[in-house]
Amino acid sequence: MPLKKLGDEDSVQEALLPAAAAGSSSTPTWTANSADHGFQAAALSNGRPKGYYLPSAENEQDPASRYTGETQDALEATVRRLDSKLANKRLRGWYSYAFASEVFAVCSLTLFLPICLEQFARDNGYLLPDKTTHCVLSPDPDSSVVAFTPDETARCVVKFGWIWIDTASFSLYVYSFSVLLQAITVISMGTIADRPSHRKFLLLSFAFIGSTSTICFLFLPSTSLVWPLSALIAIVSIVSFGASIVALNAYLPSLARSTSEVRQKAANVERLREAGDVRRTSAAAAAAGIVGPDADADPSGSFGFDGVDNRRPRAEDEGEEVHGEEGDPMLIRALEDYNTVLSRATSRISSRGIALGYAAGILLLCIALIPVTVWNGSTFSLRLAVACSGIWWLLFSIPTALWLPSGSGLKEGLRWERSNLTASAIRRRSSRRRGGGDESNWERDGLLQDDDASEESEHDPTILQQIGEAWVRLGNMLRPAEMRRLRNTFWYLAAWFLLSDGFTTITSTAVLFAKTTLLLPPKSLIIVGLLTPAAGIAGSILWPRIQHGFHLSNKKVLVILILLASLVPAYGCLGFLPFFKGRAVGGLTTAGELYVLAAYFGSLYGAFQAYARAVFAELIPMGEEARWYGLFSITDKSSSFLGPLIVGLIADATGNIRYAFFFLVGMILTAVLPLLVVDVAQGRKDAEIYSNEG
Repeated sequence: MPLKKLGDEDSVQEALLPAAAAGSSSTPTWTANSADHGFQAAALSNGRPKGYYLPSAENEQDPASRYTGETQDALEATVRRLDSKLANKRLRGWYSYAFASEVFAVCSLTLFLPICLEQFARDNGYLLPDKTTHCVLSPDPDSSVVAFTPDETARCVVKFGWIWIDTASFSLYVYSFSVLLQAITVISMGTIADRPSHRKFLLLSFAFIGSTSTICFLFLPSTSLVWPLSALIAIVSIVSFGASIVALNAYLPSLARSTSEVRQKAANVERLREAGDVRRTSAAAAAAGIVGPDADADPSGSFGFDGVDNRRPRAEDEGEEVHGEEGDPMLIRALEDYNTVLSRATSRISSRGIALGYAAGILLLCIALIPVTVWNGSTFSLRLAVACSGIWWLLFSIPTALWLPSGSGLKEGLRWERSNLTASAIRRRSSRRRGGGDESNWERDGLLQDDDASEESEHDPTILQQIGEAWVRLGNMLRPAEMRRLRNTFWYLAAWFLLSDGFTTITSTAVLFAKTTLLLPPKSLIIVGLLTPAAGIAGSILWPRIQHGFHLSNKKVLVILILLASLVPAYGCLGFLPFFKGRAVGGLTTAGELYVLAAYFGSLYGAFQAYARAVFAELIPMGEEARWYGLFSITDKSSSFLGPLIVGLIADATGNIRYAFFFLVGMILTAVLPLLVVDVAQGRKDAEIYSNEG
C-alpha cells in the first residue's frame, strides 16, 4: 500500500487518514487509529517498522494487542510535530486578527467615531431657530485649534440632503443604518464563508475595506464640500468590521479541534471505535460460521474498512438496531473526555482572543488620547484618532493573511467529533459502505472533510447564486420544524438576545448615570473607559483557570458570570435605601464606587463575551459555522435597541435614571431562564444529526 509523505501544511487529519490508492476500489483505506494504527504512523515518520504487515486470516487479531511502544511513540511524535508547526501557526493567525480588529471596536466604534461624526455635523450645522448662524465660529473649524461655539445650549441642526437633523442624532442614524446593512451582509455571505476556500478571502477582503475606509477619515476634512461622505465611510467601516468578525468566529470550532490535547482525545475515541468495530464483526462472523476471510477474494478481509464484504452478516439487514458503539462504556467515557477537552479548548482560545483584543484597544487608546488631549478634542484630533485605529487594523491583519488557513489548510475533521454517532447514522454509514465504487468509503461517508476536492468536483455556483442560497437557507433555518430540530441552539439564541442587550445597556447606562447623576467630568469617564477593558483582560485570562480548577463546563461558567454581573445594577438600586443616604460608600453614590464597579464589571464582561461564543460553537452544525455565527451576530444587533429604549422611557417618566437599575436586574436574570433550558450535550447531538442529514 502506498504511503503518503507528510508536508508542513498537511493536517493531522491527513496524517491519520491517508487516501486509498488511485483506481483501486479493493485497496483498503487504513486509518491510523484502525487495525494498523501504530504501524501506519511509524511508517510515516521512521520508515517501515518492524513487524509491519497487512491483516490476513493468519494474523487477524484485536488491534489493541498489536500496539507496541515503538509505534505508539511514533504516532505521538507525528501528532506533536504537526500540532506545533500547523495548529499553532493557525492560532497565531486567528489571534493576530483579534489583536488587529478589536482596536476599531474599543477606540473608534464606542468612543471616537460617534464623537467625530457629531463634530462633522456640528462644523457644518446652524443654530435654531433661524438656521443662519453657524454652530461653530472659526476660520477653519477642522484645524487643530479649538473652534468657538457661540451658544453651547442652543440646538444645532445640519442639512443632510433635503432634511434638517439634529447634529447629536447624526451619528445615531449612521449607526442604525450600519446595523441594518450589516445584518443584510452577514446573511448574504453565510453560504460563501462556509466554503473554506472562500472564508479567508472574505475575512481579508472585509478587513482591507474596513481598515482603508477608516483611514480615509484622515484625508476628509469637515470643511470639505463632500463632508457627508463621512457617513458613507463610517457605514462601510462598521459593516466590514462586523462581517469580518463573523468570518473570524467561524474558524473557532475547527481551531479548537486542531489543538494537541483535543487531537489526543480524538485519537483515543477513534481507536476504541475501530477496535469495537473489529470485535463486533468477528463475533458476528463466528456466529454465522465464517472462520476467516478469503485472502484471494477481498484484501480488506473482515475488517471492512474499505471495499465490499458481502459475506458479513449485518444487523441492519435484519431490521435490527445497531447500538454497539452507544453501549460501549469505554467509548462513552472517551467521548465525554473528548467533549470536555474540546469545550475547554474552545473557551480558552476565545478568551485569549478577547484578552489580546482588549490589550490592543487599550494600547491604541492611550496613544490616540495624546493628540486628542493636546488639541482639546478638535475635529482634526478626532479624525486622527479614528484613522490610527484603521492603520493598526490594516497592519496587524498582515500576519493573519500569512498564517490563517485557507482551502486545503482548513479541515473540518471527523464528523463523529461533535458527538457519538446515533444508530441511524451508523445505519447510513453501513449502507454507504455496501455501495462499493472507486471512491473511498470514508470520504463518501463524510468522515474525511476535504472541501477543496469536493468543490473542484462540482460546478462552483456564482456569487449571486450563493447569496440567494444563503437567504433561502435562512428562511429554512427559521421554520418551526427546523427550530424544533435544533431547539437547544435556538433556546440559546433567545437567551443571547436578552443577554447581549442587557450587558450593553449596563455599560451605556453606567456612563449616563456617571455623567448626569454623579456629575463626573470627562477625564473621570475616560478613566472608567480604560478600567473596563483593562479588567476585561484579567478576567479573560483568569476565568479559564477557574473553570479548569473547579471542573466547570462552559455553560456553568457563563451562568455564573451572568449572576455575578447582575450584582452591578443591584448595587445601584441600594442607593434608594435611606441607610445609604449621605454615606461615603454604598448604593453607588461616589466616583470611587463607580471605578470599583467598572473594574469588577469589566472582569466579567470580557469573559462573558468569550464564553458566549464558545458555548454557541458547541451547538452549531459542522460546516455551517459562518451561517450560524451570522445569525448570532444578527441576534446581538437586533436587540441593541430594546434596552436603551426602555431605559430612556424610565428616565423620562421618573426623572431619575437610577430607576433603570431595577429594569436591568430583571432583564439579566430573565435571560438566565432560557439559558438553563439549554442542554449542551443534547445540542451537540442535534447539531451532528442536522449536519449529517442536511
